[in-house]
Amino acid sequence: MMFTSHSEQETRALGYRLGKLCKPGNVISLRGSLGSGKTVLAKGLAQALQIADPIVSPTFTLIQEYEGSLPLYHMDLYRIGSVEEFEMIGGEEFLYGDGVTLVEWSEKIAELLPDTTIFVDIRIMPNQDRIITIEGITP
Repeated sequence: MMFTSHSEQETRALGYRLGKLCKPGNVISLRGSLGSGKTVLAKGLAQALQIADPIVSPTFTLIQEYEGSLPLYHMDLYRIGSVEEFEMIGGEEFLYGDGVTLVEWSEKIAELLPDTTIFVDIRIMPNQDRIITIEGITP
């Protein structure tokens, strides 16, 4: 399914819609260039999961855990160099956990992603709109 977002508010609202559909064990792959809106979408998803803490991209911590109606495990793998490095930090356990796992830069661990992974791709258009494609679930 494809959506056009004209603003951060629309991207966040789409994240909220997606979050309302989440179930324990869901893994969501967020793909897009730097500044495309991955964290904005994550903020909407977290709001739907009733997470009160501020959501920031865990670029330096790699994995951030949040408590809400479902646990949210937010990963930013931008700095991960290999699948082996991901496994060494214990990341694989979150892919099969009891919460919702949101993975930015998931292409770095593509071979480890469950078959049921929901893929969200965000592209920046020349006019700064975002084209957001979601596969694996319909929000």
